[in-house]
Amino acid sequence: MATQQLLVRLPEELARRLKHQVPACGRSAFVQRLLEQALAPDDGEDDPLYQAALDVEQDERLVTEMAEWDGTAADGLGQPPPRLNRLTRPNRRPA
Repeated sequence: MATQQLLVRLPEELARRLKHQVPACGRSAFVQRLLEQALAPDDGEDDPLYQAALDVEQDERLVTEMAEWDGTAADGLGQPPPRLNRLTRPNRRPA
């Protein structure tokens, strides 16, 4: 695998902690592991969330169930309830 040298600027405190906790001969590998864990792959094929989404789309039973729920997505979001006016408001007695 070809490598490329990068110049990275870090806050002094963070650089001090890196130098104190990671030996000089292992810093490149340390940063490489951190970046591999933190960054999504370019193609998205190895992304676990992407794979889960593909699996869901291919599950016919789940797709059917989700389509059934689409019909209820707007339930209760139609007309607002009628406003109470003084004729329909229940009688209140003074406390």
